Amino acid sequence: MRRLSAILLILASVVLLTGPAFAAKTKVRVAFATWVGYAPLYIAQEKGLFEKYGLDVDIMIIDDESQYAAAMASGNIDALGNVLDREVIHFAKGTPEVVLFAMDESSGGDGIIASAEVESLADLRGKSVGLDKSSTSYFFFLTALQKAGVNEENVTIHEMGASDAGAAFVAGNLDAAVSWEPWLSKASEREGGHVLVSSKDFPRTIVDVFVMRSDFAKKHPDAAVGMTRAWFDAIKWYRANPEEGNEIMGKGLGESAEAIADMASGVTFFGEAGNKAFFDRSTENDIYEVAERAGAFWRKKGIITEELDVDALITDTYIRDATE
Repeated sequence: MRRLSAILLILASVVLLTGPAFAAKTKVRVAFATWVGYAPLYIAQEKGLFEKYGLDVDIMIIDDESQYAAAMASGNIDALGNVLDREVIHFAKGTPEVVLFAMDESSGGDGIIASAEVESLADLRGKSVGLDKSSTSYFFFLTALQKAGVNEENVTIHEMGASDAGAAFVAGNLDAAVSWEPWLSKASEREGGHVLVSSKDFPRTIVDVFVMRSDFAKKHPDAAVGMTRAWFDAIKWYRANPEEGNEIMGKGLGESAEAIADMASGVTFFGEAGNKAFFDRSTENDIYEVAERAGAFWRKKGIITEELDVDALITDTYIRDATE
């Protein structure tokens, strides 16, 4: 009888040890560049939100697009935070991925700085502009030109990094530059220098999204939903605790809390409500429309050759499952 009781006790212990509290967590390898828009993932990590949803998330910083694009394509990472228009390119070129949720949009943190004689986008005709054609700066610039009815051929583009473009403009070597903070604020260091337009004037243009490899999401659907829920929780927590949140994000990105606060002032984070609205096809400038616009731009430029299958790249499945 004692032996039977001992066996039952052992079996009960095994059940407890293999229950939910001790269940193996799903490992998710996530990468993104050094940008505040992705940094709430550090809050999710610090506050145990990944663990809450059964996830073991490994976060890594990869600033070079060719490297993180290759890592995603090869399966060396499972998920990535990146700009939507760039992921349109990666997907169109064969990377098997799906957009789980939107992270943030630039709402003043990016822009075009210009000299005194450039008072409107139309005045850019015949002027020299510094920008990075391999980044979303190019998409933003083309969007602005299209609105103004200016052809790209009417502008002399000098290809360089966004920070280099900002520095070259302030030094007086360019008529205009497509850049981001702190160069937008530094534009006035050049006499007559000013912000011509910013991403605040072009909502739903520079949008960051969280993409996961399609095969990984299919194999681990709970992980895809869990990542979505953890992001929603992190944004909710950050809005209630901005000072501590800036400290956590600054630690993750190697920046001061003050610098993070300045960066965050130029972005709008997408939480649960924002994502539900952005993924609603009945709303203006929804995510599908933004992706289709990006696809049309890159196809016109010859960067991609096929028409974008936006429904294969983007789904509201994970947002709906995360909010049920």
